[in-house]
Amino acid sequence: MRLAALIPLVGCLWNALLACFVLWNGLRKPAHRVFFFLGIAIAVWNLGQFSLFVTSEPEDALFWARFLWLGVIFIPVLLYHLSLVVAELPPSKLVGWAYGISAVVAITDATPLFLKGVRSLESAGYYAIPGPLFYAFMALFSLVFLTIVILIRRRGALPPHHRSQLTALIIAQSCLVVFGTNDLLPLLGFDTYPFTKSVVYPYGSLAAVLYGIMFAYGVLHHQLLSIRLHIGRFAAQLIRFAFLFAIGLLLLLIATLITPAFTRASFLAAMVALMLSGIIASILFPRIFGMGGEALEQRLLGDHFEYQDQMRGFIENMSWYGDMQTLLNDLNELFIHVLQLSSYQIILRDEISGVLSIVRCFPEQGTQSQPMPKVDSAVFQFFEGGKRRYLSLSPTRLRARTPALESTAIRQLAGFNAEFCFPLATQDEPFGLLLIGAKATQAPFTASDVSLMEMLVKSLSLIVNQIRLKTQVSQAQELDLLGRMSRGMAHDLNNLLTPVWTLLQLAGENASTDSLDEELLPVALRNLRSMRAYIKESLFFSENLRPDFQLVRLDLLVENAAEVARNSRQKSVSVIASMPGEVEVEIDEILIQRLIANLIVNAIDASEPGSEVRVEILQLPRPDGHRDWLRVKIADSGEGIRKEDMNRVFTPYFTTKNRGDENRGFGLGLAICRKIANLHGGNLSIASQHKKGTTVHVDLPSRQVVTPTAVIATAA
Repeated sequence: MRLAALIPLVGCLWNALLACFVLWNGLRKPAHRVFFFLGIAIAVWNLGQFSLFVTSEPEDALFWARFLWLGVIFIPVLLYHLSLVVAELPPSKLVGWAYGISAVVAITDATPLFLKGVRSLESAGYYAIPGPLFYAFMALFSLVFLTIVILIRRRGALPPHHRSQLTALIIAQSCLVVFGTNDLLPLLGFDTYPFTKSVVYPYGSLAAVLYGIMFAYGVLHHQLLSIRLHIGRFAAQLIRFAFLFAIGLLLLLIATLITPAFTRASFLAAMVALMLSGIIASILFPRIFGMGGEALEQRLLGDHFEYQDQMRGFIENMSWYGDMQTLLNDLNELFIHVLQLSSYQIILRDEISGVLSIVRCFPEQGTQSQPMPKVDSAVFQFFEGGKRRYLSLSPTRLRARTPALESTAIRQLAGFNAEFCFPLATQDEPFGLLLIGAKATQAPFTASDVSLMEMLVKSLSLIVNQIRLKTQVSQAQELDLLGRMSRGMAHDLNNLLTPVWTLLQLAGENASTDSLDEELLPVALRNLRSMRAYIKESLFFSENLRPDFQLVRLDLLVENAAEVARNSRQKSVSVIASMPGEVEVEIDEILIQRLIANLIVNAIDASEPGSEVRVEILQLPRPDGHRDWLRVKIADSGEGIRKEDMNRVFTPYFTTKNRGDENRGFGLGLAICRKIANLHGGNLSIASQHKKGTTVHVDLPSRQVVTPTAVIATAA
């Protein structure tokens, strides 16, 4: 046996496996069903051809010849039928007649009417001797030429994606026709090629292998991608190695046709060497297949590995989203530029009114006017319970036996021009819908596309629900804060107004002015000053300030702030400022001085008489690499902050200085300090232990790299 006999054996296995895979991926699709029978017919042909190579008995050869032709008889009509389906042309009456004639001819295959016997053509193996009905098959064989003409004419009228499919199919069928005609020459009386003494060799089996590969790439490309996308990151390297091995094997088989000196041992050794070299190269040089011109590889593999990584990466990082608008913006980029969708709509139910509305769509025109399905509509009933993960909205989905609920849901969503509908649900109860339209490339959705979309929608449902819950909690906290602020302000202002009211009331009753001046007037004036400060701080906290950034000596500013703080408190507490020298920063001098002075005052108030407050300026590492960062450290050894109060120190109107009049706090100081730090792109942090003291860090950049407006928006 010549090693070239392995070619039909490889063709048999390849086409049989491909046919089964295609049928398994989509039994309902006409193209898949027709290709399954075509693949089996080609596999029967290849197996018969292999057996004619290796058999030595004429009786066995006749059996395998009849077996071979049982497959070949149906190939022309199957090719013709498949071409019509792929070209999206309606099946003609000729298809039915051709199947009928092929069935009749196949029945005669077991009789001498079709094959009289066999004869040997030396190294080419056995060939059949045709009977009188064999020429009826030759009429059927003309269909293969007709299919090529149909595909060429149809190609120009199809969109780019289908056009590329037909291009691959035309090339594949042309190869099959040319090499298949070559195999018919001995049956027509040509044992050698015209004008040569070379014996005709059955190259059709080689064309059968090429046909399967070309059809898989051109027509079944997206179905084959489903396997590659499911096996993970290892898929890319596996596919590359498979291509390397397949090409090497095909070249070795072709070499056996040219060089009969190949022995089984040498052929096997060459295959092992090829396999080992590929494995070793991929281990030692993992990027060996990824260097150089990758355009062909990206075309062969569809460049879908990057698509997979982007999709999975987005899904993995969705848990970091805390803002609905940012999430919707990034989803828009994913749908349009990664998935390349021509349209999509995200529909959510309002938590209060229960009304459904489109929160984001593309394109924006023509979708807002569509009637929204109601929460009790067939669409939401279809998804209740969580058993159904998506709904296909393709018109071909509607069949006579489609369940009434499903068909009603499809009709209710018909106006959105979508291909699929996915439910956004929590605890199996849908609260929204994601409708996606066709791809802009007009490529079909694969099983992996749908699987990835299911993963995306599952994560999206969770994140949207979390954001909504967080918004509800935030709103509740804001209402609670507003209530506490109102109670605090009312209580404080009422206490401060009491002496003023008493003073005015007594003055109206003509009380002695001497007693008023001595007792109530100083208290009333002090309280009025406190009220003015209270109102001033409240206005400061509520305003969106525009810092006036200037280059300022931070060391001098801190010393001035320390002096202001000392003078504002008549308390024997030392304030020790430790400066590293001249330090220039780009800040708003007035705001930062207020911040530092406020923090030093707090430290003095918390300290025991005779203790000290230390103020330092420290140099920090460069976190962003292009500007310096400075830290103003203010430390005291006073009362400290209780552990249960640490989470509330920045809450407006929360104060621990709630006794007395002169140094009484309003609970806005630290909130204002943090706001000033944020306005400068910096940060304020506090570390404290009760009865052991407090340390405050104010971290500021040496230069501003964003506009004041952007900073204010961020801080706000």
